[in-house]
Amino acid sequence: MRNNKNIVFLVIIILLGYSCQSTPKNDPKEAPRIVNIINFIRQLEPRDPLITEDILYETVYQQILLLRKHSLPGTFLLQYDALINPRYQTLLRNEISPDSEIGAWWEITQPHVEAAGIQWRGRYPWDWHANVGFTTGYTPKEREKLVDVYMEKYKSIFGKYPSSVGSWFIDAHTLGYMYDKYKIEASCTCKDQIGTDGYTLWGGYWNQGYYPSKINAYMPAQTEEGQIPVPVFRMLGSDPIYQYDMGLETSWQGVASLEPVYPESGGNREWVEYFFKNMFKEPCLAFNYVQAGQENSFTWEKMKTGLEIQIPLLDSLKRQGIIRVETLGESGRWFRKNFPLTPATSVTVTTDVKDEGHQTVWYNSRFYRANLFWKKEAFRIRDIHLFDERMKSNYYRNVTTSNQCTFTTLPFVDGFLWSTANEIAGLRLIKIEANGASVELPFNNPKIIETENGVLLIEGQTENNKTIRISLSEDEIQMTLNPQDGMLSWALELRTASKVVGQLPFKDISPQTISANMNGFNYKITCPIGSFIKPDTLSTFIFQIKPLNHSLTLNFRERP
Repeated sequence: MRNNKNIVFLVIIILLGYSCQSTPKNDPKEAPRIVNIINFIRQLEPRDPLITEDILYETVYQQILLLRKHSLPGTFLLQYDALINPRYQTLLRNEISPDSEIGAWWEITQPHVEAAGIQWRGRYPWDWHANVGFTTGYTPKEREKLVDVYMEKYKSIFGKYPSSVGSWFIDAHTLGYMYDKYKIEASCTCKDQIGTDGYTLWGGYWNQGYYPSKINAYMPAQTEEGQIPVPVFRMLGSDPIYQYDMGLETSWQGVASLEPVYPESGGNREWVEYFFKNMFKEPCLAFNYVQAGQENSFTWEKMKTGLEIQIPLLDSLKRQGIIRVETLGESGRWFRKNFPLTPATSVTVTTDVKDEGHQTVWYNSRFYRANLFWKKEAFRIRDIHLFDERMKSNYYRNVTTSNQCTFTTLPFVDGFLWSTANEIAGLRLIKIEANGASVELPFNNPKIIETENGVLLIEGQTENNKTIRISLSEDEIQMTLNPQDGMLSWALELRTASKVVGQLPFKDISPQTISANMNGFNYKITCPIGSFIKPDTLSTFIFQIKPLNHSLTLNFRERP
């Protein structure tokens, strides 16, 4: 049955490859490009005595004026200490546009904790450590009290409960309680990063939006029964090419994102135009999502240049009908109306702001994420992480005592954590020589083809202009060499930095299955077409994936 399926697939993909590759669907009605301008508001900034409450207030005021100038809606999320401040209440009631939104920013502060009858343990009235400033540091009952106190205070001020709640991270118990009792409609969480500000979120649904597992808010769910029906959108607009590799061999990553305070990215016109072009005009599946805006604690002085680049550009793109600018709550309602389950999405980047020949494709589904990466002709699959709604987060009900936090998924390929500066991990396309040696093959002129059914097709040429095709679908990756192009002994080969070999999650490699374990959770990857090849003891690769009749398939749906 699998072989028949593969033959049919080859016929379809060949037809698509020759008839549709030059006609990407960029109609925003079919695959909308959605922008949320989210500004979240803190009452104080204890890390810098020069950032006064007046400066924080003025920052929000200037953000409002800029959005009003361009008639764009914004989402303003209030920490509890800002929520109870009459200055912010009056400002937001009187100055934001009617199509803007006021919601909750879920960092925990001293007034919030004390209003819930809990003892404050922070160093300052707002403390960003994970065991104090986030609900991960509180018991499930305390988390519910914190939600109840915030919601009732918000309702007493604005006459209703907020529809949107954002944070760097929200645990699943809290998010589920917010939905069950108060019917929130959308949430947002931090981009993927390693160690930045003490927070690691790695391997999740990249950018875009997803339905989280009921027991793990960072893990996309696979079933309606297993999901919290609140779309979670990824914040901050990571550079699709450069953010991933920043900080190799360090304990934390730098930042290359749309945040306007960073002069090399979100505060740089050339970078912003590059980012918007790729997010708004390149092929995608389902939709593309961008979050703009900034927290007020960075101050207007530092974000002014970047926002005054970004907001007029967004205004122009909206007027052209290329993007939709809407509130977080609107995006959440649209998502739920259109997707009963987390959809397959993609981000395609065919131009390189540094002009170094880099291209990349990010693919997400409810089962996995994958990143394909080109540096001129050199190609590797830089990342594959699996999703399983059964994997309970360490923070679901447990109270953390650490000032840091870590959210992860299930790695199959990790081009960051498994790399060093001199040994870059990834699945590479190789030719196997007669003596058994492997030589990297090129992957030239990749063409990205979007389909109607959540499948992304990539077609290019390898040695002697032989055609290679990759199909990324909801639960598997297929790779095929056009059999009409003649013989070529090829495979995919995983190499990692030598120092991490003993730390990899793989427990058993058999021809059709790789069994793995991450933090005590078992998972597997199957190869229904082709086979996994274990190395001999002297080899430098972790495993190879050899095709059958010029085709191989990796499946990510099956469970141990």
